Amino acid sequence: MRFMVITKATAESESGRHATTEDIETMGNFIQEMVDAGVLLAADGLHPSDKGARIYFDGDAKTVVDGPFAETKELVGGFYLVEMKSLEECVEWFKRCPVQRHGGETTNIEIRRVVQFEDLGEAFTPELREAVEKREAQAAPGFRSA
Repeated sequence: MRFMVITKATAESESGRHATTEDIETMGNFIQEMVDAGVLLAADGLHPSDKGARIYFDGDAKTVVDGPFAETKELVGGFYLVEMKSLEECVEWFKRCPVQRHGGETTNIEIRRVVQFEDLGEAFTPELREAVEKREAQAAPGFRSA
């Protein structure tokens, strides 16, 4: 099973301040453990929301709003994509994640299972599966959907 592990932004991470050398080394060690265990598929941090945008959809109308966005606790600060045997295994791994404390504020982590082909049921026909497999073959190396 694949899981998206989402780290939440904080006021400090939204300020654009960079991590310390010690924080980078500590996080690098944790990431290396996952690489060595063969469970890490991807991981990255995100720039603050003032460097991003949102697109709001209302029928055919699309409205683009540039960041920053006010509700920091609702923002994503980074992510991991991992392959684990179960949610419980994923939780155990990420209970060990070195979480930086930014200005007294602690980053939170959310774990969500990634939808797999088998989760889609009968609606995911053999024709649709074939189309997805064709698209995956054309995409960048390592790309995989469902």
